[in-house]
Amino acid sequence: MARRGVHLLVLWLGFAALAGCASQADTGERPVSDVNEPYLLDSGDKLRVTVFGQTDLSGDFSVDGGGNIAVPLIPPVQARGLTTAELQSAIAASLGKTLLRNPNVSVQVMEFRPFFILGEVQKAGQYPYVSGMTVQSAVAIAGGFSYRADQDTVHITRKRGDRLVEMDVETSALVRPGDTILVQERYF
Repeated sequence: MARRGVHLLVLWLGFAALAGCASQADTGERPVSDVNEPYLLDSGDKLRVTVFGQTDLSGDFSVDGGGNIAVPLIPPVQARGLTTAELQSAIAASLGKTLLRNPNVSVQVMEFRPFFILGEVQKAGQYPYVSGMTVQSAVAIAGGFSYRADQDTVHITRKRGDRLVEMDVETSALVRPGDTILVQERYF
């Protein structure tokens, strides 16, 4: 009888240890509401730059791998990490130094950089970003979950400034351009 009591005590301690491990699991950084954050440009974004009254300087430009855009007649302008308003000011300042007096510049994002989805989906890969996209709609674009997928939470890697942030989110969370979504395998 005493041996049975020891076995029950050991079993109970084992379950208590497992429960303690489960409650201290690090799920990474929780997402901060990105809805009100300004959109920061990066490589892969396609922009329309309009210099009013100057059709030769206006056009559609892509942010290159170095984070720059090449507007005619001025040196490459750094776009990575800037908002569209900040880029407008940078282009206007560069044009104002050499070519134009008080240039009026407008910058619009024509196409956002793609997002990536990996793991337990039917067709992992790179897809075009659609404004207002959630994880669930991103999974739908990738052909849906595989039969082994954890359909409750996914892992997102997102660039914020100069650092990468990793977080576990629910499928109702918003996706941002450039995000890498990892749909993990469920355990049971």
